[in-house]
Amino acid sequence: MRLLLGLLGHPIAHSAAPAMMEAAAAAAGIRAHYQLIEIAGADRAELARLLHGVRRLGFRGINVTFPYKEAVVPLLDTLSPGAASLGAVNLILVEGDGRLSGHNTDATGFLAAVRAHLGAEAREAPALVLGAGGAGRAIAWALREAGVPDLRVLDADAAKAAALCAAIPGARAVSDVAAGLRGARFLVNATPVGMKPDTGCPLDPALLHGGLWVADAVYAPLETPLLAAARRVGARTMTGREMSVAQAVDGFRLFSGRAADLEAIARAFDAHLAA
Repeated sequence: MRLLLGLLGHPIAHSAAPAMMEAAAAAAGIRAHYQLIEIAGADRAELARLLHGVRRLGFRGINVTFPYKEAVVPLLDTLSPGAASLGAVNLILVEGDGRLSGHNTDATGFLAAVRAHLGAEAREAPALVLGAGGAGRAIAWALREAGVPDLRVLDADAAKAAALCAAIPGARAVSDVAAGLRGARFLVNATPVGMKPDTGCPLDPALLHGGLWVADAVYAPLETPLLAAARRVGARTMTGREMSVAQAVDGFRLFSGRAADLEAIARAFDAHLAA
């Protein structure tokens, strides 16, 4: 069995996806090549051409990352129920008949990570999600599935935050970070702020405190400015590693039809970051 896979997005030179997917394939006895498809500023017409190429060139499928997780949705033939409800896709499969189907393993991956870290504690207090793009939609869905009773969403684009909240029962938009954190115990950054080469923090570090659990979807660097600030005040943290590894496990199963070796994927992720 051979697999041709890829990742569409920008910027993606830092991505651990090739290492993780090729390691998972090797552990399963499959030959795989994972190609980075780095395209900046693609409009709908260019995305349609790119996806046509994916179909015609023999790809089994591709992952999709910032900034195209929502933009590709109307260009696909079918969506999984989760991807349809979220309006965001991070994995596209080329089916046997050439049709393109969209899935969201960001959502299932983050849910697995939250359950491992928080368990029933997730049901005890509000959470604030920063960012209402594709990653924010997946993370908000996962937090609701984990039982968070009060889900708050903040985005610089108020319309995007409102659209996310309309898609996820119980979510509500907030106007500023201080209001969103009032009484909250969980905070997740679902924006690209802090991803190399950016060195910013998505909020004023003075708002952080030791009673918070803080997670970041960014994993390059592994300790983002947000997580470093959170640790300085004694907050518990979760890096982007957990979400990335968990979504790769789900993604490999969809791409190959076989179970993934979680340890092989995790080792590949760690080796990629170390390098």
